[in-house]
Amino acid sequence: MRKIILLITCMFSISVFSQIKVLKNESLVEIGKDNSVGLYKKEDKFTINYQDLNTSNLNTIRSFSFQNLNGDVAGLFKLIMDGFTSVPDENIVLELPNDIIELHYEKNYGQQTVQFIQVINKNRKYIGKSQFLTQKQVEKIFGRTNGKYAMYDKPAAITPNGKGASNTASTAIPASGGAKKKSRK
Repeated sequence: MRKIILLITCMFSISVFSQIKVLKNESLVEIGKDNSVGLYKKEDKFTINYQDLNTSNLNTIRSFSFQNLNGDVAGLFKLIMDGFTSVPDENIVLELPNDIIELHYEKNYGQQTVQFIQVINKNRKYIGKSQFLTQKQVEKIFGRTNGKYAMYDKPAAITPNGKGASNTASTAIPASGGAKKKSRK
């Protein structure tokens, strides 16, 4: 009888002090991907993953995330696409909750391209750079070719405290001088 009690006591103490805990599996949905750049959705948070070309190790994958408040994903897509039609003189600078993202436009092989430049944790010491993307690649990444863009057209719900985090992707203006407002008469 003593051995049984000792065995039960040992098993109970092991289960109480275990360090592994099972978490709820939240699904990650791919909106679009082209080569080493992809857009993913997890609940109401959107993440862009890319292979960092700025490091010597080409296996380095970086990402930046933001919520879709006020249609920020669609706003970011529109901002990038507008840069293809009227190329800005300087990089377009966007401030996200954790990072600073610059949209760098450049002609490669006679074709207009864009590159994500990430200032990681808003520290200029750590810079990540994506590959250069064509307009068709951007459309594919943002789900315009596969119809998955409908997943981000609806803005995220407001948080329970009544306030949401602020993103600036949809309201960002180019660093080269600002946007002009059209007047209605």
